Amino acid sequence: MEHIEIFLIGLFVAVAGLSTLARVLSIPYPILLVLGGLVLAVIPGLPEVELEPDLVLVIFLPPLLFYAAFNSSWRDLRADARAISLASIGLVLVTTCAVAVIAHEAIEGMPWAMAFALGAIVSPTDPVAATAIMRRVGVPRRLVTVVEGESLVNDAGALIAYRVAVAAAVGGTFSLGEAALDFAVATAGGVAVGLAAGWVIGEVRRRLEDPPVEITVSLLTGYAAYVPAEELELSGVLAAVTAGLYIGRVSPEISSAGMRIRGFSAWEVLTFLLNATLFLLIGLQLNTILDGLSGYSTGELLGYATLIAGTVIVMRIVWSFTMPYVIRALDRRASQRARRAPAAFRMVSAWSGMRGAVSLAAALALPLETDAGAALPQRDLILFLTFAVILATLVLQGLSLPALIRSLGVRDDGMDREREEIRARLVAARAALAALDELVEQDWTREDTIERMRGLYDYRLRRFGARAGKVRDDGYEDRSLSYQRAVQAVIAAQHRAVVDLRNQGEIADDVMRQIERELDLEEERLEI
Repeated sequence: MEHIEIFLIGLFVAVAGLSTLARVLSIPYPILLVLGGLVLAVIPGLPEVELEPDLVLVIFLPPLLFYAAFNSSWRDLRADARAISLASIGLVLVTTCAVAVIAHEAIEGMPWAMAFALGAIVSPTDPVAATAIMRRVGVPRRLVTVVEGESLVNDAGALIAYRVAVAAAVGGTFSLGEAALDFAVATAGGVAVGLAAGWVIGEVRRRLEDPPVEITVSLLTGYAAYVPAEELELSGVLAAVTAGLYIGRVSPEISSAGMRIRGFSAWEVLTFLLNATLFLLIGLQLNTILDGLSGYSTGELLGYATLIAGTVIVMRIVWSFTMPYVIRALDRRASQRARRAPAAFRMVSAWSGMRGAVSLAAALALPLETDAGAALPQRDLILFLTFAVILATLVLQGLSLPALIRSLGVRDDGMDREREEIRARLVAARAALAALDELVEQDWTREDTIERMRGLYDYRLRRFGARAGKVRDDGYEDRSLSYQRAVQAVIAAQHRAVVDLRNQGEIADDVMRQIERELDLEEERLEI
């Protein structure tokens, strides 16, 4: 591609501009980026963009999977493990089969193997847009956990089914027994590789004391799990997810405070750039995809696209309103009855099944020819249908999801999270006071310092005790907020003074940044 430098600069400018516009319009940025890519794709003179499947699966996927798993809650995933497992495996297989049957019967010349490949391609979900909407609107935490947990695992099942279907399409043979064995081996092997990679990386990071090096190791952990698993023909997706879950669990023990602060910032920027670039590139694929469809009329393409996208959406809704009742009939334990989700909850989950980059990458990775040397049938049409499903689910479901959530009243009052936060702060304050009691005996401590700190944590204990309803509220909250406003004003004054010194040439920029960072960290501790 000529002038690649200009194109890359333009790409990142478009990412920044469209993401900013999405925030102004209160639209999830993936939706606007895909639509922006469509507009850019038809601008005359722009170079044609061909998205390499390996680039998506190897460069983009491992860090995104790893970081999503890293931030997942073990407790919440375990609590809804059955619902997540059924959706990520059962729903993927049901959707694959339903799309395959519809495509084979409705599209002339669509072989069974290619129909199943299409079903596997469009079955996995992408949670980025859905969870962004959910967090902004304020749905219950459990709903976000289920949607994210499902997407962590369903890529693996879909890609394994995809490989089996493509092998049948290319080689002309299929064995259900071999397919089941391959699925079991890829799943178990991927988890094992992920655990091994996570343990090794954890032990390495435990011995590191250099935050930049540790952050670099952290950013590469997803690749360290994904690539070996793929080379062994195991599930790289499950390897990256498993490594993320493991590192997320042990990270408080292996990371310093400085590493966590800097690492969070690095990961936040990286994941945004990866996601934003991917969704923009998806939109830019339109011209490439349309090039091979000259043999179809516009009406035929729209009809096929509507049929396949409708099948994907309807199957998820049908699953959400049938499978739970099957489970309820089989498992009537009180603990499970207490966790039954209402119909509104399931409807929001069903409408959150948006598709993304993994589906497009899998479609682009379809081989051009069979083993016999013939052109792979219906490849260009499958590319178009995959793009249509991504566009339909992102735009149709993404734009209507907030209204659906509000109309169904699926909102979180925040009480559960607040109770957990208050309990954690109370326990932390008691631990601080206990530590101070032990420090009194140390030679290097000063009595006035200990008493000053004891007063701080005594007040904190009373304040959160009042919020928990354990002690009478004597205006602790109002006094705390007043104090924090004063601290905020004092920090702002210090910041202005230090910047003025830099502007006057009396201190160097690195001195200013060091003090600025300390002030920023102090301000970040405030609740206002």
